[in-house]
Amino acid sequence: MWDRYGEPLTLDDIADTAILSKFYFSRVFRTLTGTSPGRFLSVIRLYQAKLLLLKTPLSVTEISYAVGYNSLGTFTSRFTRSVGISPTRFRALALSGYPAMTGPPPAPVAMPQLGVVQGCVSVPEPDVPSRIYVAAFKDPIVQGWPVACDVLESPGDYTLHGLPESTWHLRVAVVAVGDVDPRPWLRQPLSVGASQPLSVRKGQTLDVDLRTRKFCPFDLPILLALPELDSWEMPQRSLAVQAAGQ
Repeated sequence: MWDRYGEPLTLDDIADTAILSKFYFSRVFRTLTGTSPGRFLSVIRLYQAKLLLLKTPLSVTEISYAVGYNSLGTFTSRFTRSVGISPTRFRALALSGYPAMTGPPPAPVAMPQLGVVQGCVSVPEPDVPSRIYVAAFKDPIVQGWPVACDVLESPGDYTLHGLPESTWHLRVAVVAVGDVDPRPWLRQPLSVGASQPLSVRKGQTLDVDLRTRKFCPFDLPILLALPELDSWEMPQRSLAVQAAGQ
């Protein structure tokens, strides 16, 4: 999928490459990645579109076809919904980092009818200056607005307030600050982390420690505009929380 994302791949094509039936392949794939082959391929296409917007002068239309879309409208709407900003806006902001963008209101103080998840984030290289984003999403894909988020200036404790009763997926991205590569397409996370699906109930507080690690091929790419457009300097906390949602 990483090599042939621009082709009209079918589940049969991908399963044949693995020499497995499509039904068994789908089951094993979901166990390893947390999502279906079709959704994983869609995420790869949008992630590659982000890189093409940053690295090449190709038009948005040309990029949409290069990553496997036959409709510019479909590509633009999916990119905007998943990344948080339009392809044109993403390219324009590439060299300036995140401005103060309008986002959802800050998470409310925990109320009895809502759940809370808290714990500690650890990273492989704790002494590297970094910004740590912790967020809860409805599914394993890091896209759209998180239901709750916290931004840490160093490894340590996090708290996610205001989680409705449901199953949530926690995702962590550790982004370098200070010595940031001037080429946006090389601003990759230092490490990433994830939880198992969490069943949150009303009024419940869950303790979940998160450990991050280097990105591996089984990890879903991050579709939010982080880390490519992450600000070069530490913003005020209120702006950082907005940026995490973007």
